[in-house]
Amino acid sequence: MIPLRLTDIARVTGGVHHGEDVLVDGPVVTDSREAAAGSLYVARVGEAADGHAFTGAARDRGAVAALTTRQVDELPCVVVPDIQDGFAALARHLIDASPELTVIGITGSSGKTSTKDLIAAVLSRRGETVATEASFNGEVGVPLTICRITPTTRTLVLEMGARGIGHIAYLTQVAPPRIGVVLNVGTAHVGEFGSREAIGRAKSELVRELPADGVAVLNADDPVVAAMAEVTPARVVRFGSAPGADVRAEDVVLDDAGRAAFTLVTAQGRVPVQLGLYGEHHVSNALAAAAVALETGMPLADVAAALTAARPASRHRMEVHELADGVTLVNDAYNANPDSMRAALKALVAMGRGRRTWAVLGEMLELGEESTVEHDAVGRLAVRLNVSRLVVVGEGARAMDSGARQEGSWGQESTWVPDADAAYALLQRELEPGDVVLLKSSNAAGLRWLGDRLVGGTDSEVSS
Repeated sequence: MIPLRLTDIARVTGGVHHGEDVLVDGPVVTDSREAAAGSLYVARVGEAADGHAFTGAARDRGAVAALTTRQVDELPCVVVPDIQDGFAALARHLIDASPELTVIGITGSSGKTSTKDLIAAVLSRRGETVATEASFNGEVGVPLTICRITPTTRTLVLEMGARGIGHIAYLTQVAPPRIGVVLNVGTAHVGEFGSREAIGRAKSELVRELPADGVAVLNADDPVVAAMAEVTPARVVRFGSAPGADVRAEDVVLDDAGRAAFTLVTAQGRVPVQLGLYGEHHVSNALAAAAVALETGMPLADVAAALTAARPASRHRMEVHELADGVTLVNDAYNANPDSMRAALKALVAMGRGRRTWAVLGEMLELGEESTVEHDAVGRLAVRLNVSRLVVVGEGARAMDSGARQEGSWGQESTWVPDADAAYALLQRELEPGDVVLLKSSNAAGLRWLGDRLVGGTDSEVSS
C-alpha cells in the first residue's frame, strides 16, 4: 500500500485513532492469516465470524494496525462507524492521491477474469500494473485491490461484478475508471436479477458513470452491449468481429491445441496475433484488451506482441494439464454459466480433434426459473458438437443428462453421477491415453477439487 500514518487513515475514513501513530506500509488484509509486516488488518464482521476476534492473530503475523468498529487492545486502531464505508473511503483516498494512475474497469457476464489477465499482461509492458486477483470483484475485493497500488503504479485493472442493480455504480464511486469495458450480457445470475434486460442495466452502470473524457470499450457483437453507446457520456470504442468494429479480428483459425490465431485490424493498421490461450472465445477477450491498450497509447506492434506472449494467469480457467498417462485435462471449473459452458464445449471439441473427448459438467447456479431449460440446452449442445462422453455431476445438473438423451445420445455417451467422488471413480476406470477431459461447473459442484485430484500424484505439467 501507499504508506500512511494511522492518523492519516483516521482522517480519510472519518474514524477515531487509538494507540500509537504507526506507519502502515504493508499489505491491507481482511484475513488475519494473510497479514505481513506493516499490514493494516480490516476487521470485517461476517455471518460466520467477527474479525475483531482475530486482531491478535493479525498482530502475530506482522500487522501494525487495524480498522475496526470498536477499540481493540491488540493493535493500534482506527474505529469507524461502518467497516465497509471506512474501507471504501480509504481505497478512494488512495485513488485520489494517485493522479497519474489510469483506472480500468471491466464487467460482463463471462470472460471478466480472462480479459483482466490479458489487459494486465499487455499493460505491464508500459509500466507497473496492479490487477484484481482471482475474482475479487465486489465491495470488498475492489478496495483490497486498490490498496495494493504503490506510488509507482501506472495502471489499475479492476474487475467489477454485480449481484444487483447499483452494485457496479457503487464500485465506480470507490474507483472511478477512465476506461470502462463491457464484454457481454448473458444469463449468468439471471435468477438474482430476474431478466437479461436487468443484467444489461446493471452492467451499463460502468459506462454510465464514466467521465466525458473517458472511453467506453463495448462489444460490437453483443446487441445489448452495443446499445450502451447511447447511455455513456464517454467516447465509444467498439471491438468484435462486426465489420464496423474499431478493433476487430479477421482470418481467425485454430491450431491443433484449440488456440486461436487472427489478424488484429485497427485504424493504426493490421498485425498478426497468435494466442497462447485455449478456445476461440478468447479472441473477443483479446480484442477488448487490444482496444484498451491502444487507448493508453501503446503502439500496435507492441500490443500484438504482448497478446501473443500472454499465457493463462488465473487458476481453474481453461487450465490445461498434460497428465503422465497421456490424458489432456482442461480444468475450467472456477465457475460456469450458459455462455461460458458453450464456449468451453466448443474449445473442448477444437482441442480434441481426432481424439476422444469428455465433458464432465456440473450445475450452473443462479439461473432461477431458467435453470432446467439452460441445463437441458447444454446437454443437447454436447451431443450436437459430437462430444464423445458427457458426465453430468450432481442433482442440480441432471437436466443436462436428460437433454443429451433426448437429443439423441445413446448407450453410455451421457452418464449422470451424484457427486465429484463418483465422477472421479468413473474417470479413473475409463480414461484412456489420448483422451481430452473438460471439467466445468459453478464452484459448488466440487469439480475444481476433482481436477486437482486428477492432476495430483502425476508428473503432469501445465501447458503454455
